[in-house]
Amino acid sequence: MAPLIAPLVRDSALVWLASGVVGISFGAISVAGGLPLWVPVLMSLVVYAGSAQFSAVGVLLAGGGPFAAAATGLLLNTRTAAFSLAVADVIGQGRLARFLGAHLVTDETVAFALAQPDPARRRAAFWISGLGLFAVWNLGVLAGGL
Repeated sequence: MAPLIAPLVRDSALVWLASGVVGISFGAISVAGGLPLWVPVLMSLVVYAGSAQFSAVGVLLAGGGPFAAAATGLLLNTRTAAFSLAVADVIGQGRLARFLGAHLVTDETVAFALAQPDPARRRAAFWISGLGLFAVWNLGVLAGGL
């Protein structure tokens, strides 16, 4: 298993780094704009969708209400429905795997998964890139907010 994991971690690492930098920016912009730290942190844990989060915070900071912010984020994230269909067989079969996997569907995780030559590598690439991105994004948001 290690020969499978090491190259995937190596390939994902630069994307994780970039995601962390963007997460720092999101946290900093959110808090500097006047939102309490818990808002971008909770949003990142629950929503976890960078572009949708930036747009929702932009709406909030411009004076829009929470429903307008949520609608903006949801509209921006509709593309992940198609992504989810593309990786449905990659995520896993159990309810827990599907629930957690659906939360990790991003442009990057889908690209990493679908670029792999076989099902085992696709599944490993999805989970390795997805869990790494989730961790780094959330740490970045917290660091930027602080």
